[in-house]
Amino acid sequence: MNWEQLCKLGLALPEVVEDVWFRTPALKVRGKAFVRLKEDGQSVVFQLESVDEQEFLIEAQPDIYFITDHYRGYPAVLARLSALRAPECRMRLERAWRLKAPKTLAKQLDQPAPAKPRRERP
Repeated sequence: MNWEQLCKLGLALPEVVEDVWFRTPALKVRGKAFVRLKEDGQSVVFQLESVDEQEFLIEAQPDIYFITDHYRGYPAVLARLSALRAPECRMRLERAWRLKAPKTLAKQLDQPAPAKPRRERP
């Protein structure tokens, strides 16, 4: 995974835009950031629901997730882009997006896609 691939996945979510947060590239929904590229260019910061979730991710998948002292006690986790795979990234992006997206927008994501009309054969 690299930042460009991550952005492609993130931009598939409703109303996501590329922007800057803490002077680094980031993805935002309605002005609220939910993931950003770290200054090292090798890792990203995902917003989380809780510090408990942070601790769980680091313990369960230490090859992907970690923190620095700066993030200790804050609901966020760092992820190594080189170890992050698309399914995990997509899930983590959606969870972080849901934390920042307005509830009405999140409901749009939960609605089933409208059925495509069937074409009759002649």
